Amino acid sequence: MAKKKKWIQKVLKGSKGAWSLHAMLDIPEGDKIPITLLKAIINTSIGNKVKNPTKTGKRTIMVTKKLKQKALFAHNVRK
Repeated sequence: MAKKKKWIQKVLKGSKGAWSLHAMLDIPEGDKIPITLLKAIINTSIGNKVKNPTKTGKRTIMVTKKLKQKALFAHNVRK
């Protein structure tokens, strides 16, 4: 049986730049993204705006398909 590769570590290290979730939410890379903000993005439908319930990052955020996917992934990994 072949040795399983640890693919999740590579995914977590990548995605720095304009398309990272931190950059989309305007939160510095060193800070954690609040779980309430992730839940608000996940529960909002695509194309609508969500108000940020915390004081970090942008106040209103347009929910796109890519943003929703990244927020769901971050929420699942954080569990």
